[in-house]
Amino acid sequence: MLMRNRIIGGALAVTLLTQLSACGTLFFPDRRGQIEGRIDPLVAALDAVGILFYVIPGLIAFGIDFATGAIYLAPNEHYSVAPEKLQDAISADGSVDKQKLKAIIARETGRTLPLDDPRLIQHSGSLEQLAAYGLRPAA
Repeated sequence: MLMRNRIIGGALAVTLLTQLSACGTLFFPDRRGQIEGRIDPLVAALDAVGILFYVIPGLIAFGIDFATGAIYLAPNEHYSVAPEKLQDAISADGSVDKQKLKAIIARETGRTLPLDDPRLIQHSGSLEQLAAYGLRPAA
């Protein structure tokens, strides 16, 4: 009887382990939200293992990965700009020149931002708000 319980417990542990590893949503939560791209062979293979052993949970894992976008490889792009490069867009009085900012972002990231869009919401800050966050104005 004891041996039978160990076998059932071991099978249950293996089942849960393969199901947890067969979903790219659990391994790569940062990939969620993608709608296209190249399919990650690792995630596809893990989902296929789920189909091989457990058809319905494997299909569910594929469905979740495609629905969330976690099955797609992350693009090799970066969207960050060093703060030092952004200093060129700030004038002496602390105001931001939108055209210079747009040119810097386009040059560094290869993306253009609609900074002149009328739907753009701009928030202005004050020195008190910067001080509340422990920041100092650098303009």
